[in-house]
Amino acid sequence: MPSAFLPDRAFVHVGGADADHFLQNLITTDLAGLAEGEARPGALLTPQGKILFDFLIWRDGDGFVLDTGTEQQEALIRRLTLYKLRAAVTLDAIQESGATVTWGSEAETGIVDHRFALAGTPVRRTIGQAGAPGDASAYAALRILHGIVESGADYALQDAFPHDVLLDKSGGVSFRKGCYVGQEVVSRMQHRSTARRRVVIVSAEQALPASGTEITIDGKPIGTLGTVAGRRGLAILRIDKAGEAITKGTAVLAGEVPLTLALPAWSGLAFPSDAAEDA
Repeated sequence: MPSAFLPDRAFVHVGGADADHFLQNLITTDLAGLAEGEARPGALLTPQGKILFDFLIWRDGDGFVLDTGTEQQEALIRRLTLYKLRAAVTLDAIQESGATVTWGSEAETGIVDHRFALAGTPVRRTIGQAGAPGDASAYAALRILHGIVESGADYALQDAFPHDVLLDKSGGVSFRKGCYVGQEVVSRMQHRSTARRRVVIVSAEQALPASGTEITIDGKPIGTLGTVAGRRGLAILRIDKAGEAITKGTAVLAGEVPLTLALPAWSGLAFPSDAAEDA
């Protein structure tokens, strides 16, 4: 059973009588649909609708656990505290850090990661190191295979909208629940179909250049490389521009390396130009 230990994960426990109501009115995830034993992605946005903090969230008794990056933990607690006011809510950093992820048909222990479940691969998460360290590069390759992005590695916080990172497709943002921070902007993007930047799986016939390399069409940037593993990687691109290039047979380059592009199958998305031709 493949596994990996991710040392750069930290955890926040949100408890108290008002925990559910408190978070439901702040974050993008609809907690009403969050099942026991399941982790869903989510974010706390800026008022302008960009991702300020990202995390996975799951139920823990009457409270919740937020699984986030170690560099976000303290700032996330401070930001949640600003919204707490007189609510009956406790906000605590969980002292144990790092997450163990296991995947494959034999993965039976831990919280189910909803993102990978959508892609048809069982992945489970537990807090702390469980057993041998495993292979973190294999987990990165698994994320690439299924088009699962993470902040830091694939995009910068405060620089991406939820649609950019597929939260609208992965169960990480709700368009039915009540207001939350940044909701108006996100809803407008949804209803006007203005989302153009999306997660793309890229591949090449040779090793890809380093993460952060600009991706271009005719010398014009459409995005940058994120996580890279050999000849495959992730990127957040302007898919309207990419679709035009695919239709016209124009090269899409990472540095000087020609790319082949694919959208994650589980997302249900198509490159706009391709979709127009199929209509």
